[in-house]
Amino acid sequence: MTDAPVVGILMGSRSDSEIMDEARKELEARGIPYEVNVVSAHRDPERVREYSMTAESDREPMIIAGAGKAAALPGVVASMTQLPVIGVPIRTSDLGGLDSLLSMVQMPSGVPVATVAINGAQNAAILAAKILRIAGVGGAAASEPGGGAAVAGPGGGEDRRTEGGTK
Repeated sequence: MTDAPVVGILMGSRSDSEIMDEARKELEARGIPYEVNVVSAHRDPERVREYSMTAESDREPMIIAGAGKAAALPGVVASMTQLPVIGVPIRTSDLGGLDSLLSMVQMPSGVPVATVAINGAQNAAILAAKILRIAGVGGAAASEPGGGAAVAGPGGGEDRRTEGGTK
């Protein structure tokens, strides 16, 4: 994307890219500029610290961070910035992502991480767009792909709601 990034997408490992790509696709569909970085809170804490400490002044006003297993990345980033951080727990083979989820939702008071469902990177991007819209940041953030909010219908398919909330 050519515009200055409005959302930073972070992931703890390249193996998380398949899941986190869903956030990228959603932001792209909405015309929201982003940047993607692979940074590990465990293997490269200094780089995470540098990113976190400069994100507000140098980069984007919103961070989506995905991680699996101990899933420290979103919490570490949230502890070092005043920017909102949305955590995406990544499904793991050993505990199915419950380990990742609990690592994010059990943050101590004063270090909030808004957390979506396991592998919920698309929802993280949708939440980021809603927050940006309310904040008046990244004008394109208000646009909805396809012209309406997609919701799962009773048969598991996708329905489109009109402004009145009916089909």
